[in-house]
Amino acid sequence: MSTPIDFCSLTLTETMTGRPSPSPLQYAFSAKTGAHAGRGGTPPLAQGAAQQQFSALLNQTTVSAKGRALYVHIPFCRVRCSFCNFFKYAASAELMANYFDLLLLDLARKAAEPWSQTQPFDAVYIGGGTPTDLTAQQILTLGQRIRQSLPLADDCEMTLEGRLNKFDDEKFDSALQGGFNRFSFGVQSFDTQVRRAAKRLDDREPLLAQLKQLTARNAATIAIDLMYGLPHQTADSWQQDLEDTLSAGVDGVDLYQLIQFKGSGIERDLEKGRIEQPMDSPQRALLYQQGSRYFAQHGLKQLSYCHWATSDKERSRYNSLAKSGAEILAVGAGAGGNMGGFSYMQSRDIEPWQQAIEQNQWPAAMMMAKSANHLEDAALVGACDKGLINPAQIGAARYRAAQPLFAKWQQHGLAKANIQAGQDCVELTTAGKFWSVNMANGMLQYLSINQHAVEACESAA
Repeated sequence: MSTPIDFCSLTLTETMTGRPSPSPLQYAFSAKTGAHAGRGGTPPLAQGAAQQQFSALLNQTTVSAKGRALYVHIPFCRVRCSFCNFFKYAASAELMANYFDLLLLDLARKAAEPWSQTQPFDAVYIGGGTPTDLTAQQILTLGQRIRQSLPLADDCEMTLEGRLNKFDDEKFDSALQGGFNRFSFGVQSFDTQVRRAAKRLDDREPLLAQLKQLTARNAATIAIDLMYGLPHQTADSWQQDLEDTLSAGVDGVDLYQLIQFKGSGIERDLEKGRIEQPMDSPQRALLYQQGSRYFAQHGLKQLSYCHWATSDKERSRYNSLAKSGAEILAVGAGAGGNMGGFSYMQSRDIEPWQQAIEQNQWPAAMMMAKSANHLEDAALVGACDKGLINPAQIGAARYRAAQPLFAKWQQHGLAKANIQAGQDCVELTTAGKFWSVNMANGMLQYLSINQHAVEACESAA
């Protein structure tokens, strides 16, 4: 007989459960708790210790059951979008050429280590910045070097991120020749007024025409990002964005909520009275619901709380791996990764990153050990990201210990009990998916504070 949990001894707070509301989609939480879910690890290692630890990890030949991926960072943009917090360097041919040569050295050094050769990489993601600002030859060379230096799975997803502006046939063909089989374009909105306010470079008609040309070739998976809550956006303009997405024939689409960062162009425009205050969280929630319903009506498959696929070509594999505990090899200034129970971040500034490479050191500016339960935590975050939580994913003891939390979620309209493949599970509602990051962080907090309940469930198993 299983031992019952002592419900009276459990701690449940509003940050974990959400609050009761006639509209949980809009008001279950005050605001999104962050761009990503997860909890930190131990304090960062000192630089000397980080160098030694990084060398030791790359010298290992262990295999990750969670999979493996490569992330390469290109920190250049020709224009800083008004909502962006990632802009670091303005694109210039000379600066990018120097960076690219160093990038290949960073890749080659790490690829030569035993760890990098022990297991096929399931996904490659070239992010930024604007990677499509690389020249056609650089894009080709980068793809070829990755394929030559690292073992890639037969079905490895190789994604090149960027913008459609100045992404011509030569660059597209070079990327295909280099092995890239997926392209992710930051459209954000098709609406010309919204785009201009966001400092995007093309108007609706040429943007849509170019996207249709790319998808018509059927040469690779094409995905786009849309953002809701931007200045000048309305429910009507958002609806047109959704319709334009399907008419463009893309294979996948992300719906990202605008998060206002300090120092962003939007903040400066607000201070100077150039724009009106963008939508608040309750208004943005309604746009998320609008998009979710529209895609469901048109048969799109929801792969995560923010990503939909129009066809089986779209797997969004890198994003899924990154959110569920896969090991990530990071290359380039500003790239972040993790391996062997440690997470690390390379310097965002090119100068110290370059100096480390030239001095034959590892350019890890910060490295820290993850929590003891980091794999279990990653499984939980991945489950919330997909909107479906079951015992097989997060562990039977954790699942049972979390029943009081699940009950509160159901009371607050954030989740519902379900059965899939003969197994009990908790499915997030549309409201729960909108608050997915809060839900994951709340559950991590709940399990940490109520660790005694998890231990009791483990003992009773």
